[in-house]
Amino acid sequence: METPVIVALDFASAQPALDLVARLSPDLCRLKVGKELFTRSGPALVEDLQQRGFEVFLDLKFHDIPNTVAAAVRAAADLGVWMVNVHASGGRRMMEAAVAELEGLDNKPLLIGVTVLTSMSDADLNELGYEETAAQRVQRLAALAADCGLDGVVCSALEARALRDARGEGFCLVTPGIRLAGDAAGDQRRVVTPADALALGSDYLVIGRSITAAADPLAALHRVHAELAP
Repeated sequence: METPVIVALDFASAQPALDLVARLSPDLCRLKVGKELFTRSGPALVEDLQQRGFEVFLDLKFHDIPNTVAAAVRAAADLGVWMVNVHASGGRRMMEAAVAELEGLDNKPLLIGVTVLTSMSDADLNELGYEETAAQRVQRLAALAADCGLDGVVCSALEARALRDARGEGFCLVTPGIRLAGDAAGDQRRVVTPADALALGSDYLVIGRSITAAADPLAALHRVHAELAP
């Protein structure tokens, strides 16, 4: 079953992540492994998740000199992950090096660019010296990522419609900050519900606490799918 749902395993160590995963189904979701969990538990955890039948989005947001990022992306591909990401703000040479490193691989992961973190507001960008709004910067970085040959970008659902219009149907949009109706926004500034995100043009929905903090995570996952059903 092709599913748009990616469950964010935002845990500090492997065991609580594996306890949660044991209550989910690979038919209903993919999994995201981020920096804290990967730093503590490493490739062995990713391999364990894959052996359980889950496809993994390795969310390490690589941002370094071109050769280093290209090597890191290749290491992720060798690990067998389904998706990996880099910061689009790393620039053209960095992104093109990553794309080139993956060319010709039999099981090439999706390569996704990070535009503007969903925790950041216009005021946060202004403090960093950017005169663009978050929406304007997302468009700029997404255009650059597309031109460099990336498969898509991470973006807020609030930017998804404009990105879909600008980049077309073949460009993959991965949306974090998804919350079920009634759930707290947490540290995300730009959040929407799963159904709203798909309606706005998102392809994949990264959902964390609405599932991982639920009393019954599998029931919460089924609730997401029920909300997405036509």
